[in-house]
Amino acid sequence: MIATSYRYIVQRAGVRSGHPIVEGTRIGVHDVVAMTKSGASVNEVVASFPRLTRAQVYECLAYYEDHQSELDPLVTAQTAHLDE
Repeated sequence: MIATSYRYIVQRAGVRSGHPIVEGTRIGVHDVVAMTKSGASVNEVVASFPRLTRAQVYECLAYYEDHQSELDPLVTAQTAHLDE
């Protein structure tokens, strides 16, 4: 398996419980993915999180594809929260 490097995704101890976030923000990859799973388009995600670029949103989705098993519990919980 080839390791993939992500330009915009980081993990920091003590920030969002160490879950992956977009660099320079506290926006979790799981927050972005949950929005798209709830039907939001990339443009709608950017409108909801104006600090994000389209490239950052797409990278969140790519990161999720590569780390789905570890992120699914977070995405499921966040999606349920969004759908309330």
